[in-house]
Amino acid sequence: MPPTTSPLRLTLAATLLAALSAAPAAAAPAPVTLNGSGECTFPAKMIKGTPWSLQRVLLDRLWQDTKGRDSKGRPVRVAVIDTGVDIKNPQLRGAVDVESGADLLTGTETAAKDGTAVRAAAKAPAATPSPSPGAKDPKKKPKPGTSPTPSPGTSAGAKDEPKKPEKSPEKSPSPSKTPDKPVEKEPEKAKPDPTLDVVGHGTKVAGIIAARPAPGSGFVGIAPESVIIPIKQNDEKGTGTSRTLAQGINLAVAAGARVINISQDTAKPLLPDSDLELAVKDALAKDIVVVASAGNDGVDGNVKQTYPAAYKGVLAVGASDRNNERAVFSQPGEFVGVAAPGVEMVSTVPFGGQCVDNGTSFSAPYVAGVAALIRAKHPDWKQHQVVAQIEQTAERATNGHDRYIGWGVVDPVRALTEDSRPVDRVTPDKPATRNVRPPDVTALAAGESPQERKERLATYALGGAGVLVAVITGATVVGRDHRRRRALRGR
Repeated sequence: MPPTTSPLRLTLAATLLAALSAAPAAAAPAPVTLNGSGECTFPAKMIKGTPWSLQRVLLDRLWQDTKGRDSKGRPVRVAVIDTGVDIKNPQLRGAVDVESGADLLTGTETAAKDGTAVRAAAKAPAATPSPSPGAKDPKKKPKPGTSPTPSPGTSAGAKDEPKKPEKSPEKSPSPSKTPDKPVEKEPEKAKPDPTLDVVGHGTKVAGIIAARPAPGSGFVGIAPESVIIPIKQNDEKGTGTSRTLAQGINLAVAAGARVINISQDTAKPLLPDSDLELAVKDALAKDIVVVASAGNDGVDGNVKQTYPAAYKGVLAVGASDRNNERAVFSQPGEFVGVAAPGVEMVSTVPFGGQCVDNGTSFSAPYVAGVAALIRAKHPDWKQHQVVAQIEQTAERATNGHDRYIGWGVVDPVRALTEDSRPVDRVTPDKPATRNVRPPDVTALAAGESPQERKERLATYALGGAGVLVAVITGATVVGRDHRRRRALRGR
């Protein structure tokens, strides 16, 4: 089977450009340029006010049952497959399980090519010491009738004849003797570290899910007591591929994630049963909620599928604005499940503070946080029931599904309060009525024309004038008669 690796695009704040998107499936991963619209520096200042995305939520009602822990006090584990998650930011310091994390980019030279996974907490295996120059292997015996092969530090000769050691450039110098040339040390290789986020993208995503409260700021995560599993799989160079993303999903499953957030995508069609599709299927089969961003290529309005968001069972999330309408950049498509705030999103950045950014990358973790709360409150609900609950309780502009905001804009409070029983699939609020006789329509009476209105008003005016004349005339006659009667009485 030909390789299915394809370039991935992190759906950051603005439309991300994928070079060589039309390259054949066997082509090497193409670099991806990350174009964030938010101007963030690390560290950043704290934003004091409450972000609009949280103002639309009654947090007291949202958290009346849980903030991300189940009834036994265990936090829901949410995997963030991204660019790493910084833990120097105080709001994420206690929110990240570093030991369960992984770095797919550092620690192996072939990671970008074959997606080799390197656990963050894994220790390098102890190297087997090789014999030093001039040393003999005591277990190795020469064959009968043959002489031992001389090592680099010895010369051939009789066995019991004393040997004079020769200088070897590989032999370590004696402590009492200074070498002629200093021994050059090999540069130390970087160690895998899923908490090193030079882009800041993964740190923002994680903050929207699980950032802890901080004094002096109104920003907090949707599920502030959940735990993040950081899986570093992409960077500012677009090193990540569909294969490394698949391996990131597999690592998230092995680490015990209950929710997986993927704020990146590829629009390149993948072969059936690709590594990515199989990894998604395996995660869903293991009852894990998979949330993915729809993408930021929606400015032209063209409908297309992005992956892994378009895979069956994945909750694809588009971006909405303050008016609960589709953000202009949000990718439309029939695969979109719901929309969530994705404009002017406040979140954490590496080393401390917060910044503002835009994109479906930040809509997906908003929904992933809601999913974490539902899993904490209802640990027995299946992954498809969690997805159906989020879609069923979303704020809808229409009675059904549309390609722009899916089943509507997510409503976190409704998702956590209108939950008396699980639902297996989303249904319209008011089912369509069939076989109903249409009502008899009454003929619409035509109104008068402007000319007819003038004539009517003129008639009213003329009639009124006639009445006024009659009244005046009558009054004059009555007055005249009254004067005559008085004159006759005076005679």
